[in-house]
Amino acid sequence: MVTTENATDRKPGTWQSLLILGRTSNLPTVWSNCLAAWLIAGGGPLNPFVLLCVGATFLYLGGMFLNDAFDEPFDRAYRRERPIPAGAISSQAVWGIGGGLLLLGIAALFYLGRTTGILGLVLMACIVLYDAVHKSISFAPVIIAACRFLLYLVAGSVAAVPLTENGIVVWAGVVLAAYVVGLSYLARRESMPGPMQYGPLVLLATPFLLVWIINGTSVFVPTLLLSVLLLAWIVRCLRFTLGRETPRIGQTVAGLLAGITLVDALIVVGANAGLTPVFPGLFLIALLFQRYVPAT
Repeated sequence: MVTTENATDRKPGTWQSLLILGRTSNLPTVWSNCLAAWLIAGGGPLNPFVLLCVGATFLYLGGMFLNDAFDEPFDRAYRRERPIPAGAISSQAVWGIGGGLLLLGIAALFYLGRTTGILGLVLMACIVLYDAVHKSISFAPVIIAACRFLLYLVAGSVAAVPLTENGIVVWAGVVLAAYVVGLSYLARRESMPGPMQYGPLVLLATPFLLVWIINGTSVFVPTLLLSVLLLAWIVRCLRFTLGRETPRIGQTVAGLLAGITLVDALIVVGANAGLTPVFPGLFLIALLFQRYVPAT
């Protein structure tokens, strides 16, 4: 990994640059979102689910590439270790790859059906909007949270039960979005000047409220265990930033991003407890990937 200090002397290789541009360490959270929404919407045949994950992966990667393409002027001034200012890849190539990945993602989703494709188009528009304006508007975290919410709807539209008959997918998406708003407001302080906003961090607790309302005591033990695990992880992550003279915001945000998989686990436990262990597995994979590719 190239650090800020030596970015002018070294540049990452082509494959490393592509992995960094795509922020591929966060892909397990995308697959986790797809699996959670698909399961609570009734599941279904495996082949459409796999194609859903492929489409979502392309959309995510395309959005991340375009994020760096839009951010090129900012990165040349403040983040010279990023692949474009470091000279590892051209801006034109990043624009082309990002756009191509988005088109592949939309094609995969339209193959799954008209509703899925249309929702995918809305998701893609939200992704591009975020990439274009996230450095210039204060409510950008709401836009990126909307992307995760829309991903839940896209995944739910592929499952056996129609979205119009399964409001839990919508509510679960809202809960996930609230969590993402909380971590995204914190993430803005990693590269943007300004005072720390602690109020939005309260939204990190939103998953606990919904899950206990939905599940009640029907799956008390697994819900309790997952709640304790997620709470302990959130507290651990925040300790790297809160109350420190030199906050390590990047480390906090990376951990909270991996924690998205644990939020998904809480959402699923009442609907399909048998597959709940898959989500902690994706959590561990995300942490492993972060050892090699920065999450932010």
